[in-house]
Amino acid sequence: MTSVQLEHISKRFGSTLALDGIDLQIAPGELFFLLGPSGCGKSTLLRIVAGLLQPTTGRILFNDRDVTPLGTERRSAVMCFQNYALWPHMTVRENVDFGPSLQGPADNARRQRVDQVLRLVQLDRYAESKPNALSGGQQQRAALARALAVQPKCLLLDEPLSNLDAKLRLEMRGEIRRICKSSGCTTIYVTHDQKEALSIADRIVLLKDGLIAQVGSPTQLYYTPRTSFVADFIGQANLLTASILAENPEGITVRTPVGTLRGAACPDPTPRAVTVSIRPERIRILGPNSPRSPDANHLPAKLVETTFLGESSEHAVEIDGHRLRVNCSPPLLDATGEIVLEIDIRDCLVLPE
Repeated sequence: MTSVQLEHISKRFGSTLALDGIDLQIAPGELFFLLGPSGCGKSTLLRIVAGLLQPTTGRILFNDRDVTPLGTERRSAVMCFQNYALWPHMTVRENVDFGPSLQGPADNARRQRVDQVLRLVQLDRYAESKPNALSGGQQQRAALARALAVQPKCLLLDEPLSNLDAKLRLEMRGEIRRICKSSGCTTIYVTHDQKEALSIADRIVLLKDGLIAQVGSPTQLYYTPRTSFVADFIGQANLLTASILAENPEGITVRTPVGTLRGAACPDPTPRAVTVSIRPERIRILGPNSPRSPDANHLPAKLVETTFLGESSEHAVEIDGHRLRVNCSPPLLDATGEIVLEIDIRDCLVLPE
């Protein structure tokens, strides 16, 4: 397995700075995601790792070996593109065997390798089928098998599920993770879909304007974002501008447009401005006379709208002209009119703006 280290990677396209001093360490066998909005630099960074682009500054190391000057064919970083690029006139087996056929003559080891990869992606029954006879998910697995058959040091996936419909994308998330982890191949995966990243990744780097906003596990980015940008991009969040009223070891008290709140301490000890982030699923809806927890914030509110989503319900509530989103699972359908929102202190994250 291969470790990948990026040291001070920057990339300019004319006067545009696409990446600005990126430092990352990716562990051997890790499934590592590059996540961010359009134009943040994630695809540019993937192409630099692949050897399809040269960085303006910095270097790339595979297992402490500097591969920056090497072309993609010499650094063994195989890239799977969005359109799969399967040869339509070849069978699945022939597509998978195409890469190994360029590495050496046919022998028993090569045939065993192709058979092994076909079993890994569960396409051995379709080995003699043509790509146009496969479903979208099967074509994606065939493309992965073709990449894995050459035994790459690093597998690079550029939004591999973008061509699939919503239901198939959900089904393929688990398949992608199973295939990548079973192969043991270090994998770098680009997506703008935060749910895809949360459900598949070992670790995620969130990029913004060519810079690293935060690196961590899916749970770290979701539950302990370092900035309001991270909180807003990873999952849903109610964001409230706030000013600090008091600080102590137990937490922080802030003034917000919906009232005074107690929250978890801000990562920045002396921020000029702060934002309170509250996840919609961490808000409880109480009746006016319901028991209340002493370790929580309580806000009188008015229920404006309820949307039934099957396994859950989504509610729009209003406090002094400001709307908040609340998600309830199981769905809450009998709440009406005046309500009280209960929010645990630990679920009010006070973040640098």
